[in-house]
Amino acid sequence: MKKISYKDPMQEEVLEIAYCDYGKGQPVLLIHGWPLSMEMWEYQLPDLVENGNRVIAYDRRGFGESSKPWQGYGYDALAADLNELILQLDLREIILVGFSMGSGEVARYLKKYGRSRVSSAVFISPVLPFLMKTDGNPYGMDAEVFADMVSGVRTDRIGFLEAFVKQFFGTSLLNRSAGKALQEYYVHLASRAAMHATVNCITSFSATDFRGDLDALDLPVLLIHGDEDTIVPKEVSADRLAELLPQIQYGVYAGAPHGLFYTHRGRLNRDLVHFVNGVPYEEVNDELLPPIVPPFLF
Repeated sequence: MKKISYKDPMQEEVLEIAYCDYGKGQPVLLIHGWPLSMEMWEYQLPDLVENGNRVIAYDRRGFGESSKPWQGYGYDALAADLNELILQLDLREIILVGFSMGSGEVARYLKKYGRSRVSSAVFISPVLPFLMKTDGNPYGMDAEVFADMVSGVRTDRIGFLEAFVKQFFGTSLLNRSAGKALQEYYVHLASRAAMHATVNCITSFSATDFRGDLDALDLPVLLIHGDEDTIVPKEVSADRLAELLPQIQYGVYAGAPHGLFYTHRGRLNRDLVHFVNGVPYEEVNDELLPPIVPPFLF
């Protein structure tokens, strides 16, 4: 585990951002989703490193092993952390990969700091362009959805996380692609975050309107979303993003839940490696991919 430290100019506080750094070559920088940490990328790291890339992942402030300040969870502050990591590691020609909440850091970073150090971007199950339903965004999700999330975290955070992780991976009696042990592991990862960070980030990813950031996405972009995502339905996110940015490459994974980085890891890793290598996205028959055997069959 490595860390950078810097003084947050907004909070006047020294912060530490924990990260991992493997391999050599063109850098791929992985930004995790809410409410997890950089360990969520463990199934992507090997394929990217073996592809000849330098792969960096980090813990968002408030999560994992990074500092947990009381305030400063808006996207301007989160993008500043990302910028500081890029500067201190002197990364160039970066491929930024944002999952869910992490897609917001990518968009805000490009808007605030430009693309001089970035070659391309990947959005997986993104929260872009604007999740919350408002008069100006009739396609969004009702505000009550996010208010219930905040209430659930504040009332019984671990109990909320247990239920959330099941929905995250689309777990049901008929779908055990993420077994009990794996669910418990991801609850553990999420439990390492501070409660105040967990709550404040719900507000950030739900109420931030990224439509004003989209003009900064004038670079190659790969967009991936599952058609059975009930956490961030593609109809309010990826479909809208594809309409606003018709030049992007958009792949929809049939049967995939929000946490497709695990349930559909074989397909996602192939698509990531292809994109990194400059191969255009191509739909593929899922039957050609190795099946994922549910854990309860072992």
